[in-house]
Amino acid sequence: MADMSLDPIMEKIISFCFRYVEDQVRWKKRTKEELQRLREKYPKIQAVVHFASSQEQITDKNPALNEWLWQLQDAIDDADDVVDDLEYMELEKQLTKNKKLRRVRSIMKSMKKKLVKIGNRVIKRDPNLKRLEEAVQKLDEVSADVTNFLHLLDSAKQEQKEQEVDFYRTREARLETLGALQGISKRFDKDDLVRMWIALGFIQPSQGTIMEDIGGRYFDVLVKKNLFDKVGDCYMMHDLIHESASKFFAQKCGKLVVDEESPLNQISETIRHLSIQTTNLDILRKIEKFKHLHSLFLFYEDSNQGLGSALTEIFKASRCLRLLYIRADEFQGIPEKIRYLKHLRYLKIEGVKSYHFTRLPRSLSNLYHLLYIIHGRSWGLNYPKDGDFLPCDINNLSNLRYLEFPGTFISSICGIGKLMSLQELNRFDIRDVSGYRIGELENMNDLCKLGINCLENVKNAEEACSAKLCEKRRLTKLTLCWSSGVTHSRNNDLDENVLNNLQPPKCLRNLSIDSYTGARSAKWMNNVNSIFNLEKIELKFCSQWETFPSFGQLPFLKSLTLSGMPKVKWLESKFNGNDKYRAFPLLEVLHIWGLEALEDWFEAGVAAEDGCLFPCLTDLVLYNCPKLKELPSLPSELKRLVIRRTGWTTLNFRSNSNPIPLKSLEVFHCPNITSLLLADEIARLAALRKLKIQKCPSLIFLGEMQTSNNCHLMLSHLSISDPSVLLMEPLRSIASFKMLSIEDNDELVSFPNEAEQWFLNDRTSLSELQFCNLKSLETLPSSLESLSSLQSLYIEHVPMLRELPNLPPSLQRLSIIGECHPELKERYREDGGSDWQNIAHIPDISIRPE
Repeated sequence: MADMSLDPIMEKIISFCFRYVEDQVRWKKRTKEELQRLREKYPKIQAVVHFASSQEQITDKNPALNEWLWQLQDAIDDADDVVDDLEYMELEKQLTKNKKLRRVRSIMKSMKKKLVKIGNRVIKRDPNLKRLEEAVQKLDEVSADVTNFLHLLDSAKQEQKEQEVDFYRTREARLETLGALQGISKRFDKDDLVRMWIALGFIQPSQGTIMEDIGGRYFDVLVKKNLFDKVGDCYMMHDLIHESASKFFAQKCGKLVVDEESPLNQISETIRHLSIQTTNLDILRKIEKFKHLHSLFLFYEDSNQGLGSALTEIFKASRCLRLLYIRADEFQGIPEKIRYLKHLRYLKIEGVKSYHFTRLPRSLSNLYHLLYIIHGRSWGLNYPKDGDFLPCDINNLSNLRYLEFPGTFISSICGIGKLMSLQELNRFDIRDVSGYRIGELENMNDLCKLGINCLENVKNAEEACSAKLCEKRRLTKLTLCWSSGVTHSRNNDLDENVLNNLQPPKCLRNLSIDSYTGARSAKWMNNVNSIFNLEKIELKFCSQWETFPSFGQLPFLKSLTLSGMPKVKWLESKFNGNDKYRAFPLLEVLHIWGLEALEDWFEAGVAAEDGCLFPCLTDLVLYNCPKLKELPSLPSELKRLVIRRTGWTTLNFRSNSNPIPLKSLEVFHCPNITSLLLADEIARLAALRKLKIQKCPSLIFLGEMQTSNNCHLMLSHLSISDPSVLLMEPLRSIASFKMLSIEDNDELVSFPNEAEQWFLNDRTSLSELQFCNLKSLETLPSSLESLSSLQSLYIEHVPMLRELPNLPPSLQRLSIIGECHPELKERYREDGGSDWQNIAHIPDISIRPE
């Protein structure tokens, strides 16, 4: 029982009971005294529990301590269940009261009801009071024995002594308990795990701090302690820690991967957290013996349609559940009997493959303690219409903090403004219908992420102002979107007035605006102080917008994306009358798409000092900006440069950086470009590894090699559309290629002799070769056989190719997909193709013609 954690739950119980005392006429004096004793003993209990949690073997050596800890845990759980029920009833009464008040016809009638209710309360004792008194009495009796174990603290370290138990250190020790809960799984999502902790009561509200933020900090401590490693977007528990945790916490956490009942009998009935992976419904029906079960992770891998009835039995038996996770292949829906789970905080459904998943149960809207409902996206499902999938009164769940549904189901919630604890609303579709107007957002002040769609349905500036975005002091991400298909009928002045009245709070970090038709920026955007903390900005398809605010002044801006804005002429306007200044001081990513009128980086007469333009920029993408002037010099930190459909005639590599840190260069569809001066700066381009040059028909020059310069480009990936580029220095001399791709050329019929010769040169590093979208190509280079290190040959959409040349014995993979000549397909059939024997030695062959 060394894994016990009590702080947040016991604190909650004591605080609730004292609040409840004030409102009860018949509360017994004895119970008040018991509560007072609990409050006095709490630091001692906390000290003993902390000591036991930090001494792994102590409970094995002291059976009496172990027994007392379990008695304490049971007493706390019982009291917590009673408190939970009372809180549930309070929520239910409040909801009923609100509904009744809406039906009250007169003030006198309402006052009469209130007087009758007060009178009844004075003469009639609350029927739930006895349950709470019994729970407090039991907790008091168990707590009295804490004095039997205080002597254990005398030999403990100073930080474990009763008077020196630091609150946060106790919390940190408990983190290991929370980590041990994941003995049921080794791989998980950070945010989801924190939600589970909150649902199980390990994290309680703290004034001014979001519970999810507290949990996130605790999680980071576990990462620093090396309990978890980050793998992609997820985290994984180390195998050794996972195995140890599963054993050490066996009395509280259990995992079964079985189809027989016998292993279930080996699990302790004291278990709180259970994970079951099975195809046997009878096993699911046996979990009713676990009376204190708080979380259930169910992985059901069968098409048996009896899962619903098995869940019904679970819901009836396991009414203390706080957390329910269901992953099932064939699953038509959660039964209505989920109404028994009044303590439920967290519900997650994943992996459903059934094509008949109907809807969430109507009774779900009566589970007032619910904090999180997550229905993972399942591709290919035929979901019902928006109005049928969710309970119509799901907005009763006023404690909900997070919702995740597929499609647009969240937008279908009428009166979503009642969910005032919601922290994310990534898609709110405005309609000119009661319950769906923008005013629903008025009191949703806990929102951290918000996406508002269909803003053309806002009637006027006053209605926009009713959202009160500036009062949402936790909002860090905001998306404002007008519908793109109705721009021709929109009032541009109205759009400007609406945007002016949607001013976000100063804490905003990410801002995205889509399909806005106003010609001017919002007034609040022109005030740097209002958007001072922005780190990411996206402006998309704002077709009438002419002049940007001074984004270059934003001190924390790291990412700027601009697309589909054909009237903008310059990126940055004049700044405070200064001709030169440090522009975009922290910008790392700049993507510009479809700014056809963009002429220069700055308004006429404005310039940045050399080296002060984009000093931190690492990623620059320019697409369809035919009038834009070339940069005066490459940003000193630039690592990736993509140029597509610009009017540039040359690309030089002037830079104050030596060496130039550029790693990837892509030049597409630039018909005017005649030279890329790679050779001139070859010594400084030592970091360049990926080069892509496609659809540049005028390109004739890659720079001039210096005879005294023995440097070579160290490219590993090269992608081209014209093979003649291979014959230009410095590419002609490169021997470091690992991957070569020749693609997107409708005119290439065969490779010229010079290109054939290129393949015969020392190409020992080339391991991957691709030929893609070559509409006229009839033959591959005959010299491919000489590529002794080639392992992969990929051919896609080469419809005129009839046969393959001799291939090197090193080849491990051959892929031919897409458009394919019938003769090629016939020649290389595995079942009798005339040339199959020429490729049969290749281990991995994939021929999938259209």
